[in-house]
Amino acid sequence: MSLNDTPGAERLRIGFFGVRNAGKSSLVNAFTGQSLSVTSPVAGTTTDAVVKGMELLPVGPVTVVDTPGIDDEGDLGCKRAGRARDELRRCDVAVLVVDATRGVSDQDRELLSAFAEKAMPCVVAFNKVDLLAAGRDACGEGGVAFEETALELPEGVVVRKIAVSAVTGMNVRELRESVAVAAGRAKPARRVIADLVNPGDVVVLVIPIDSSAPKGRIILPQQMVLRDLLDAHAAALACQPEELAGLLGSLARPPKLVVTDSQVFSQVAAIVPPEVPLTSFSILMARRKGQLSLLIEGANVLGSLTGESRVLVCEGCTHHRQCEDIGTVKMPAWMKAFCGAEPQFKFVSGKEFPDSLEGYDLVVHCGGCMLNGREMGYRLDKARAYGVPIVNYGIAIAHMNGILERSLDPLRGKYS
Repeated sequence: MSLNDTPGAERLRIGFFGVRNAGKSSLVNAFTGQSLSVTSPVAGTTTDAVVKGMELLPVGPVTVVDTPGIDDEGDLGCKRAGRARDELRRCDVAVLVVDATRGVSDQDRELLSAFAEKAMPCVVAFNKVDLLAAGRDACGEGGVAFEETALELPEGVVVRKIAVSAVTGMNVRELRESVAVAAGRAKPARRVIADLVNPGDVVVLVIPIDSSAPKGRIILPQQMVLRDLLDAHAAALACQPEELAGLLGSLARPPKLVVTDSQVFSQVAAIVPPEVPLTSFSILMARRKGQLSLLIEGANVLGSLTGESRVLVCEGCTHHRQCEDIGTVKMPAWMKAFCGAEPQFKFVSGKEFPDSLEGYDLVVHCGGCMLNGREMGYRLDKARAYGVPIVNYGIAIAHMNGILERSLDPLRGKYS
């Protein structure tokens, strides 16, 4: 798999933030070694987040994001600044770019407070030191830790402060190293399935190939489970639902676990013996993204929906809708049949997510495989803050088929 094949949701996301004309875009270009962003002396040149993948050693594949100036003005400028704030919720590591010739602004301090609130590791890059009369002397070897008076940090915040020049390349390598150290402090993602198995265990993966399956490949959660099993030195056997009974009958001993696509949960549960642990790809992804307990609680609302209920259905990716699309067709049909009513549905996808959840009675979310942990956590926290129950596809389907408890048994004691 090449660097560009590494899913964005599985890379650490590094955001460059700051005010207009601090030199963010120039520094991003120097940091990545590519002409990623358009640069100009004109303030506000970056009008939307610009994203690029790179290899940052020893971290591995990361996503670098160049954001618009947080201080942009006017109606359009406010929208640009809003895009930068949106990126705050998605990034794992922040680089605050400060114009060393102008000093620390109020907006810079507000950004630092926002990083602190989100417990986001941060590096402060004082850019344009080549324009200072004593720039080179001030920097010294390996960057400079500016005097504490140059930057008042929120209580409890520890950052690496470094002087750089995007123009001359001064200390850009040291900036990469500082960011790599900060990335090491980011919360590691939970394993997908490796902590549920032992070397030599056999796991059966049930993967339907129907009209909604991508041609020539399998979807990301299935890829991730397969790779994690290989890393755990366990054996994976994959089949479609129609071949499951024959595969299980051919095994000398029962598998350690069966993992199924949620859409065929009921069919698979009828085939897999009760003593064989069973769960779904969607539930494994929900556990990995965190707050699985919150999603389980949300399932209890499904049976009490009425014709007056408002349900928000969210998918983290955007794709061509087909006649049997799970989010817009199958899930609403299953929910209507389960609750015996006709709730009102609203559908959103990709980066789209409401600023307010007021008026909704339930949020139904996909497994979130295309969203990183920060973004998924933001959505879960938003639902909790508004007091709106939230459930994901896999948990909802298992609950509506009366097999939720069984599907959670293999995960007992291994989720929060």
